[in-house]
Amino acid sequence: MGIYLVSVGAREWFDADEDEGGRGTLAAALDKELSRRGLPPYASVPEEPERAVRGAGLSFEEKLVPPMDGFGALCLAHLSQEEYEVLCGWSLLVPFALEEEIWLPVENSYADTTMVAGAPRVLALAERLARAVGLPVDQIPEACDNLDLTMWFLDGEAKRVAAARPGPWAEDLDAAFYVALYLRAAQHCLRRGCPIVYS
Repeated sequence: MGIYLVSVGAREWFDADEDEGGRGTLAAALDKELSRRGLPPYASVPEEPERAVRGAGLSFEEKLVPPMDGFGALCLAHLSQEEYEVLCGWSLLVPFALEEEIWLPVENSYADTTMVAGAPRVLALAERLARAVGLPVDQIPEACDNLDLTMWFLDGEAKRVAAARPGPWAEDLDAAFYVALYLRAAQHCLRRGCPIVYS
């Protein structure tokens, strides 16, 4: 059990059977709000692979394991309150720009409403944090199909890299994990064109 950040494929996204994990209600609510704003519907959702293959980069699944206290402090040191709320407050990430976040009256696993954020803005905020702490983006996993990032931080590889490449990121690996998590989630969302949600 626990909280996961996962990508959603077309079958699940458009499925109206919520008892079977479908997110059709959310998809319909988003399209309705996009239409109200004069924007096209979000229809080009790719299908998820049948099975996650580590390193393939076709799906996204990471578990939120470390405590977030240090990450929250890092955000408040480098982001405005509004930017912090965008980066950490969304429950649906979509692969297109939004002038402002969208609030949908649709329940999710953790709240009565769903906040939708655009991946371009989340990526820009995560990149700012990554630069601030000197995150070694060339070392951390790019593909996050099967807890690749989570295991990189938890199984000791992060500590080994931190010893070889010290810097602010190495002083709080829990905070660095979340910087990397939001960075890779936004990159995956844009690269694959798929929604990302908490599960």
